[in-house]
Amino acid sequence: MKKKAIIIGSGLAGIATSIRLANKGIETHIFESNAFPGGKINSKSKDGYRFDQGPSILTCPEYIEELYKLCGEDFGTFKMAKLKSSFKYFFDDGLEVLLKHDRESIVKEISTKLDENPKQIEKYLDKAESNYKLIAPLFIEKSLHRWKKLIGKKLIKALINIPKYRLFKTMHQENTSFFKNKRTAQVFNRFAIYNGSHPYHAPAMLNMISHLEINIGPYLPKGGMIQLIESLVDLAKKQGVKFHFNEKVKKINVNKNKIIGISTEKNEYYSDFVISNMDVSLTYEKLLPNSKHPKKTLAQERSSSAIVFYWGIDRSFDKLDVHNMIFSDEDKEEFDSVFYKKKIFEKPSIYIYISSKIVKNDAPDGCENWFVLINAPINNGQNWDDEIKVKREFIIQKMNKLLKSDIRTNIKFEEILDPRKIENIHNSKFGSIYGNASNSRFSAFNRHPNYSKKIKGLYFVGVSVHPGGGIPLALCSAKIATECIVEDYNL
Repeated sequence: MKKKAIIIGSGLAGIATSIRLANKGIETHIFESNAFPGGKINSKSKDGYRFDQGPSILTCPEYIEELYKLCGEDFGTFKMAKLKSSFKYFFDDGLEVLLKHDRESIVKEISTKLDENPKQIEKYLDKAESNYKLIAPLFIEKSLHRWKKLIGKKLIKALINIPKYRLFKTMHQENTSFFKNKRTAQVFNRFAIYNGSHPYHAPAMLNMISHLEINIGPYLPKGGMIQLIESLVDLAKKQGVKFHFNEKVKKINVNKNKIIGISTEKNEYYSDFVISNMDVSLTYEKLLPNSKHPKKTLAQERSSSAIVFYWGIDRSFDKLDVHNMIFSDEDKEEFDSVFYKKKIFEKPSIYIYISSKIVKNDAPDGCENWFVLINAPINNGQNWDDEIKVKREFIIQKMNKLLKSDIRTNIKFEEILDPRKIENIHNSKFGSIYGNASNSRFSAFNRHPNYSKKIKGLYFVGVSVHPGGGIPLALCSAKIATECIVEDYNL
């Protein structure tokens, strides 16, 4: 008899999981409380401007290609551009550092602008690459909680090289041991934000993230980041996946520690297994209130959140690139404020993403769509309206100085995202973007597994479970959960 799967949430990981399960001949349904798919990857259009409202950087497109190949579809139809530069960095003293995607120009830019030894830069980037290649196949693309899958020569090699991963050093400690200029360390510390962590506490192993963006380079889909969701939804439907929008799941039904289905606002549905693409903490709290919760796992420190201003700007600025970081001079104080004081730093770093630099239809001619983000703490009752008002003014003043123009008069459209909205719209506990933070050396091992150890037929995908936050890892979680299901049910 054909097995039936129900996926709660149509985020990236949920859709990817549906493709993999349907490809195995499993009847697959996705239930989504919103009227649209995508979770945090969504889009907003207004007055001729279009904004990606969630993740803005695409790396590891091979994970998407894998889904296309699985379905027998041509990945060449997924149109994307490899960016000529990964990031442009701005410092308070007027220094600008543009990192292009080729190694020679990267080394030259950092050595010239930041006065670093070219050999040290090469050594650092080579190490990031070698660490990633050793770690990813074992600890990112596989379950950490089913050790028999890991045993073999690759595991032995990875374990032998553990000292190279600097588990007992932080990202910042390793970066300052490699580079003499604190601003170079600040550039590489920034990668902690990719999973909502604090670089002065997160393990040095996370420095390998820079390999994906700096050594390989980021991409941008020709239709913006929302193209990723639209393309995978199309793939899923071709595989026979059924989407149920505007249907909120109220409960996961369990009988004798075994999944029997779900209850929604409209009906009850039977299934052999349920895969939650919701925040794992809220899955337990809201959908499994009577089940035993893994309290130690769920009690871990949450990742950071954000405030995002979506601004339609009625002119263009050649000084800015697709991805821009305007650094604060006090980066440790900024992270301390977000994680420990639960306050936005007085003078935060500013990230600006302008997709219209590449996707011309994302803004009217001669205009730009600014996605302006500052790091924020999780929501614990702060006065966000006051914070937004103050930080909006700070950003405007900072950009006025940088661009030598009054941008206030150029803002023709505005929408704002804050931790309250992230919490409510995306069911992210306290508005955290990536579930748990990675602020200890064992954080990766303490993430919730992709399956329940107590309830047969219950699985988890997305950024709040193993292997963690970001588009590549969300796609990996889908693959891992599917492999667990196949193994558990001999499919």
